[in-house]
Amino acid sequence: MTSEHDELLHMLNEQRRMLRITMRGLTAADAVKRTTVSELTLGGVLKHLTRGELGYTHILTEQPGMPDGILDTGQYVWDGDSFEELLAAYAEAGRATDAAVRAADLDKLVPMPPAPWDPNPEPWTIRRIVLRVFQETAHHSGHADIIREALDGASTTAQLFSD
Repeated sequence: MTSEHDELLHMLNEQRRMLRITMRGLTAADAVKRTTVSELTLGGVLKHLTRGELGYTHILTEQPGMPDGILDTGQYVWDGDSFEELLAAYAEAGRATDAAVRAADLDKLVPMPPAPWDPNPEPWTIRRIVLRVFQETAHHSGHADIIREALDGASTTAQLFSD
């Protein structure tokens, strides 16, 4: 029998894997290209998800203050320096999230920081935070898949079958 921690993290890691498949074979030049009317780029999506994971891990481990970059208005903009470093930062953020979740009581309530859309937030359970990270990852993985397909025709679904 697996624990709820294992099940939640399994689903989150499967979604992260899908995103990494979408990013497979990209160069930094590819990752900064806009391929739709949106401002989103693959590098920008990856940067946003990395910051989101770091921010939610900051919250669920009850570190003081507002997580760095959580309200950054340029959170979807990536300047294209090193795509390998961006991928590595995303992987490290995921490992930090996983470790924090494994060590936590999923029912524990933690305070949420005030935000422009919710200046007086109610506390969330660790479980809800994990589900939010999953939701964000799945949501933006869909964006990434569309951006990638418009970039070079690569489809995440098709790439799954090439594993």
